[in-house]
Amino acid sequence: MTSDTTAPGTAPGHQPELKRAIGSKLLFFFVIGDILGTGIYALIGNVASRIGGALWVPFVGAFVVAFLTAFSYLELVGKYPRAAGAALYTNRAFRLPFLTFLVAFAVMCSGITSASSASLAFGSAYLRQFWSAAPIVLAAIGFILVIALINFRGVSESVKTNVVLTTIELSGLLIIIGIGIYAVGTGAGEPGRLTEINPPADTGVLLAATAATSLAFFAMVGFEDSVNMVEETKDPARIFPRSLLCGMAGASLIYVLVAITCSLLVSAGDLTAAKSGALLRVVEVGAPGFNLDIFAAIGLLAVVNSALINMLMASRLLYGMANERILPRAFGAVHPLRRTPWVSILVTSAIAVALISIAGADGVARLGGTTSLLLLVVFTVVNIACLVLRRETVGHQHFRAPTWAPVLGAVLCAYLALPVLSGRPADDYYIAIGLVAVGMVLWFVNRLFVGNVEFDPRKLTKEGAAGPADRE
Repeated sequence: MTSDTTAPGTAPGHQPELKRAIGSKLLFFFVIGDILGTGIYALIGNVASRIGGALWVPFVGAFVVAFLTAFSYLELVGKYPRAAGAALYTNRAFRLPFLTFLVAFAVMCSGITSASSASLAFGSAYLRQFWSAAPIVLAAIGFILVIALINFRGVSESVKTNVVLTTIELSGLLIIIGIGIYAVGTGAGEPGRLTEINPPADTGVLLAATAATSLAFFAMVGFEDSVNMVEETKDPARIFPRSLLCGMAGASLIYVLVAITCSLLVSAGDLTAAKSGALLRVVEVGAPGFNLDIFAAIGLLAVVNSALINMLMASRLLYGMANERILPRAFGAVHPLRRTPWVSILVTSAIAVALISIAGADGVARLGGTTSLLLLVVFTVVNIACLVLRRETVGHQHFRAPTWAPVLGAVLCAYLALPVLSGRPADDYYIAIGLVAVGMVLWFVNRLFVGNVEFDPRKLTKEGAAGPADRE
């Protein structure tokens, strides 16, 4: 049995600590802001196509799975208060560098697929409100290239900026909820739709519910990012559990209310036909006098924010892995003037462009599904790691999850990730396997020339991997 007696406030190697500036309210808002975004703005129509009018059911199911996994994250972040997340916990539990690499690479790939999905939503729904003839795939590729330029220039982000962007995203969802409340008050809408489960002809009710939940899970991801803020949080052992769980519950409540409003006002068939523009259709039906351009602008900002954050994360993780010599060092090249990881930005952007081209104009759900698949696998590993690491003791008090939470979390995450059981389309697996295969090739090529390298997963964080490259 090993013991980590490092005090929660002491940085590894006696380095200066990060400034602890985030209190419970800012952390709560950060969690909500990280969850809200492309998922709910782009995938309502696709979720409706898998289950029918009972749209709220898969969002409740996705919340339950995410909530259980959050308990594992809370125990692990309290036990090891370091900003590294899944890679750190995997490395600590299993001591297998290749598995740790696969987890870190899967997280990076989930950022690229999420950004690619957001880019297609940008071109296929909200941009078309302003430019009806916009070529979806070309617009999405152009969008990724603009994001790459912003990324290359260097973007300094803060929690306060996140609050502003979150407020914009939240305002759009509150407009939808307000329309729903008005509709109920005036007797509009059809409550009977809320219990309708109309699976495709070749799918049973259970399979339809799990297929819809596995896609809706894409809307719940993001809560795990908060562990990267632990070293900048005031008294994390006390405020982290409450802020994280309350933030997730708040985001889930918003999602469920939005889903109920959509079903009340628009049939599942119409939502499916509207695809990524389903929320625009809800506004059009529920509030005919509302200016759709305003809502479309909010939707554009929501997907822009999601894509930028995810591409920043993906490029910095790739840079971090190259810096740790577990991928070819070329990926760690830093531009001498901009001081940003330009090779990693080029590589991640090129992968995103390839994914958009492969997925095509209707690929929002396909790429969103791949994102949730990758993270469900990662969350399965994290839940198991939580149980394995209980054999270790630490010298400070921390949150301890009830044993049933990580056990049930691991089972449900694995269930939603497995073929056949989840009802997930085969394309999700093809894309995910292809991305991981690329990572495996890079790993073995690097080992061939560099050899077996021990690395520190704490450097593979969404913020920390950037290192000095972004300090302008």
